[in-house]
Order: sequence, then structure tokens, then C-alpha cells
Amino acid sequence: MTEAASVKDLAYDPADLWVLDHEDLRALEIGAGILGTGGGGNPYIGRLRAEQAMRDGFKLTILPHQKIADDALCVSLGGIGAPVVGVERIREGREGLRCVRVLEEHLGVRVDAVACEEIGGSNSMEPLMVGAFAGLPVIDCDGMGRAFPEMQMTTYSIYGHRSTPSAMCDVHGNAVLFQHAASEIWHERMARACVVSQGGASTLASAPMRGAFVKQFGIPDSYTQAVNLGHAVLRAQKAHDDPIAEICRVEKGRKLFTGKISDLKRHLKGGFVRGEVQLSGIDTHTGESGSVLIQNENLVFFHDGEMECCVPDLILVLDVDTGEAITTEMLRYGQRVAIVALPCHDLLRSPQALEVVGPKAFGLDVTYTPLKGV
Repeated sequence: MTEAASVKDLAYDPADLWVLDHEDLRALEIGAGILGTGGGGNPYIGRLRAEQAMRDGFKLTILPHQKIADDALCVSLGGIGAPVVGVERIREGREGLRCVRVLEEHLGVRVDAVACEEIGGSNSMEPLMVGAFAGLPVIDCDGMGRAFPEMQMTTYSIYGHRSTPSAMCDVHGNAVLFQHAASEIWHERMARACVVSQGGASTLASAPMRGAFVKQFGIPDSYTQAVNLGHAVLRAQKAHDDPIAEICRVEKGRKLFTGKISDLKRHLKGGFVRGEVQLSGIDTHTGESGSVLIQNENLVFFHDGEMECCVPDLILVLDVDTGEAITTEMLRYGQRVAIVALPCHDLLRSPQALEVVGPKAFGLDVTYTPLKGV
């Protein structure tokens, strides 16, 4: 808790907190990597940083989303920029904490809890570390249920939250305050231009939300989902079972394709990694072809030239043997992969949400058809 707080001042009951251990972090690395649909930052690097925080004596705590007080102030945060930069340039470590302190000072408030922008990749770890450093819990929810490349693509923004004032901090010690944006898209545009000048990767915290709003419009139990998914994969690996089949069972997903990466186009432009992955079928898909369009995350999967799955449903590129996710910055020629699709949360399927996170929002000339769970 912050220095001035006492137990009676807290916006939650400490008895409700879930304190993560090292096994949970390993499971979160796997589960968040899978839910990240290729993006969200490299989960392995995120886990290493989180484990260091634990070794330094900090507790990484999660609070059930319905247990936060309605009037609590919750700040959502995460990394912004291109995932490849997060691999090539390690974070300084306290960028997210500085973001929270900048907002508290600017608004004259005390934050009660941290919320996750996106559960995917290392962006699942960043709120945990910021919460640990600030003595605050992280709410068991997020704004995407996966990862998306742009900041307005959260359920928080889709259902009415205004993200400014927001604060963005980088590895150099810079802190930028966005006082007001005319729209959530303008906030994304300005922040994206700023992050390019900061080297391609920073951390951003958005304006506080009330607990009642988070409980209604956050995607619930996303940390629990990611950790449980990771543990399921680890159990399958240990038992020499098929981890990809286990992922499909746990998440009601479907394996769409098995192939080898035969070509890869990937480039950094405007703060995003953009490109396309070409696949040659193997095993039961020998003689067939596949391709995945990417913008930080996997957006569309084509099977023999026909669209088979697209955003906002989740398209996973998984190692065919381990079932673990291969993020877009780690894709390489010759890798043997399975393409798996998972249904997204219902909050991302409303007409209002599809305007922001559906294929048309990415300039894609395809029609979204909801993936049905199996």
C-alpha cells in the first residue's frame, strides 16, 4: 500500500489477495504468451523481470475483479511500441511506476489498484511489477482478453473510458503527460508518434477508472485464465501428452493448420511490426498452404487462400511440439508450427466493439464470422 494508507483505508480486503509464486509466473509466461496472439511483448523477458522483483522481496498480488470497491481508483497500464524493440533493448524497470506517480501528482489523487491493459505477452507482467513496487494489487481482469496493437482497442475505451490524462515513461527517464486527446484514436496517434521518438518502446498509464467501471467492462478473470492455461500446458508436457490438444480443450479452441514457415516478411513501421508469414502444410495438411497477416499480433489466417479466422478472435502460432507461443518477433524460417484459433470474449463481439477491433478497423477487406467454441 502507499505510505499514507492504512488497512481501513484500503479499497479491498487483503485476505482476498492471491500472491503469485514462481510456478505461477512460469505458467503465466506460457498462458499470456498464448493469449497474446503473437504480441504483447516477449513473455520470457517479462517473466525474468518479474522473478527478479520477487527475489528482491516484492510480492506480486492479484485481486478478484469483483472484490475492488466501486469507488476505487484503478490505473490501467502496459507497454507501448514494437515487440521486437523489447527484445533488443531491455527496460530500465521502473517506467510503469513513474507513470503512476506522474498521474497521481498531476491529478492530486492516490491510486488504489492497478489494472492490466492487455493480458497478452509481457504486458501481463508489467502491471504485476508496478503493483508490487507501489504496494498495490492488480485486478484479475484486462482490457483485451488477448493483445491488440493499438491503445483504443481496449474494452475500457470501447465502452466509454477516456484515457487522458495519461503518462508515458521511457528507459531514459523521460516522462510525457498527455493532458487531453480529442478522441481515443487521437490519443493512440500522439502516443505512437512519441514512442517512436523514444526508441520504439515505452510504458503508458491511462487515466484512473472507478472500480465499478472496471467490474462492468474489464474482461474478467484474465490472469486466472492465463495461469490456468499455462499450468495445463505444463502438465501436458510433463505427461508427454499433446499440449496443443490440451489448449483447444481448455479454451474451446480449434487447430486449423500444421505447417512449416516457408517465407517471412516483417518490418518495423510507425511503431508497429507489420508483415506476413507464409506456411507450407505438413502432416495432415501436406500439400496445402497457409498465411498469417500480422500487425504486432496475428490478425488473419488464410488457408489455401481463403480466410478462416480473423480478429477479434485469437489466432495462435504455436510450436508444434511444446504448444508454447511463438511471438511475432521470434518467428523464423523453417519453424514447424500449429495454427490454433480461440474464441474471443463476448465484450469484443458487440457491434460497438467490432467497429474498433474487427477486421475493418485494420483496413482488412474481410467479414468477421465469430469462431464457435468446440
